[in-house]
Order: sequence, then C-alpha cells, then structure tokens
Amino acid sequence: MYESYPTSGPRQEPQRSQPPASVRTAVKLMFAGAGLEVVALLIAVVTTGSLRSAIFRANPNYTPVQLHNVEVARTAVLVIGALITICLWLWMAWANDRGRGWARIVSAVFFGINTLDLLLSIDVVHAVATVIIGGVIWLVGLAAIVLIFNKQSGPFYQQPSAQR
Repeated sequence: MYESYPTSGPRQEPQRSQPPASVRTAVKLMFAGAGLEVVALLIAVVTTGSLRSAIFRANPNYTPVQLHNVEVARTAVLVIGALITICLWLWMAWANDRGRGWARIVSAVFFGINTLDLLLSIDVVHAVATVIIGGVIWLVGLAAIVLIFNKQSGPFYQQPSAQR
C-alpha cells in the first residue's frame, strides 16, 4: 500500500498581505474615476444640443435627417465608450487592490490613452463642462498612477501571488 506523506497539522493558506496605504488610496481614486466617468456621461448626454450645433457648424449642408443621424451615432459612441471606460476603471481598481503586477502596466497604458483623448477633446469638443470633467478625470488618473508606481507600492506588486 501507499504511505501517506507526513503532515505538520492542518494545511494553512498563506495570508494575503494587505496593500500599502498608497495602493489603497490609488484604488479609491480609481473608484472615484469610475464615478466621475458617470458624471461625464451625464454631462455629455445633457449637452447633446451643443453637439448638434457643433456638427451643424462643421457641415452646414447636412439635411435635418442627416444631422439627426450623425448626432445619434456620435451620442451612441460616446455612451458606449463611457460604459467601457467605467468598466476599465473598476477592473483596474480590482486588479491593483490584489497586487497584480500587470495591472500597473495596463493602468499606465490606459492613462496614456486617456491623456491622448483629453488632448484631442480639447481641440474638438466645444462644451466647456465636458473638457473640465475630462481634466478632473485625468488628474485623478495621474494621482492613481503616481501612487501605484511609488516606492511604497513596489514591494506589494512584487510578492508571490500566493502571499497576496
């Protein structure tokens, strides 16, 4: 017969180390970023009238039907993009809270995309409220990136996954 391996008592799962204060704050900022995206979405939906005006100024030859179709298409893209962005904020908050090393890199890439989007929207969007909320969201993202890449956060992301 087979002999059982000796054990030293009941098997204990390694304790998940708690994230440092810098990571906890970054995660809270990521949740705030998701909330701000909801606000940005509401602002964008409320200010669709300015979108309609901007579309008409860009191409005054549109018929009313064409103008309506372009407005609906741009609004749909905006809503879908905002919903995706909200999900990405929440995903990065979850992954960074668990110390996933890849999450810092992905968060930085998303921040870079957000930076480009903000720069492009300043030139294209004519609604001041939309640009202001975009700037606030960008600042929240910058603060989160600084926090997850600081010295205090580094060891949390480098520990073996069994310890997280």
